[in-house]
Amino acid sequence: MTILVFYIFVHSLLAIIDQITRATTHIRTQAQIGCNGRQEYCIRKYSNVTHIATHDAPFIGVLPMENQNVDITTQLDGGIRFLQAQTHLNAFGKLSLCHTSCVMKDAGLLKDYLKVIKEWLDKHPKEVVTILLTNGDKISGIEFEKPFQQSGIVPYAYIPPKDPGMGTLDSWPTLGQMIANNTRLVAFLDYNANQAKVPYLLNEFSYFWETPYNTIDPAFAQCTLDRPAALRKSGPKADAVKQRMYIMNHFLDTKILGMVVPNRRDAKKTNAWRGRGGIGEQAERCSAMYGKAPAAVLVDYFDRGEVFKAQDALNGF
Repeated sequence: MTILVFYIFVHSLLAIIDQITRATTHIRTQAQIGCNGRQEYCIRKYSNVTHIATHDAPFIGVLPMENQNVDITTQLDGGIRFLQAQTHLNAFGKLSLCHTSCVMKDAGLLKDYLKVIKEWLDKHPKEVVTILLTNGDKISGIEFEKPFQQSGIVPYAYIPPKDPGMGTLDSWPTLGQMIANNTRLVAFLDYNANQAKVPYLLNEFSYFWETPYNTIDPAFAQCTLDRPAALRKSGPKADAVKQRMYIMNHFLDTKILGMVVPNRRDAKKTNAWRGRGGIGEQAERCSAMYGKAPAAVLVDYFDRGEVFKAQDALNGF
């Protein structure tokens, strides 16, 4: 236990030094042009755009269970258009943003998080934002309806056609169409979504599959299909795989006394476009296997490295 406390102290001290060093670093503010910052995206289907996504977006700070350096509004202002967050029930039975458990890290109520995103969308009419929520306690997806309604964000939510052809890439509208219709929020839940009752909260694995997470190999020398489990035995050319988008998990962890924690020290290398273990190297491996780029690249500490250079390149710019 003493060693663990010492590690947390040293990790936090190094993180604080890192924050001070970066105090004068400017996080770019994306220009409000076209659709999500580019005219070209206006005619692209949602399923044909690669987004850099912030992993554990609301867990902000310098402790080992915190995965980002800046708050949600700053992430969005800086160009992030895909936010991922863990949810759990807190001690009062309310849906909260909790890292692994609400004892370890509670970043506040889900409804307040959604309200921040809603207020940002209010001010940025040419932007489409995606949120992915994990359902840590595997509760009914219907329980998520209340915080969504309380936040006021529901009018922005994209609802697929009644028969979307689940997972069919061509069923998605273009970003321009979504903006014109003011359906500029796409919301996914990883487990127990109930689209019959809550049609705007989409079942993640009907539309995506994911590569493995909690990676401790800095080379990211794999691109296997990890979730959903039902697709693991499917080959890259199986229709169920080809007709889904995919999420490339590209956040590096490290093990300390058996605990898996984010690797802050090497974030700049992990988030580089080129080089061993960079985003480009893994994305090229995945693209070669599956014939298309990832729809989302999940990263920690997005403000370290070259994540937007990677995003531009993966979108052909």
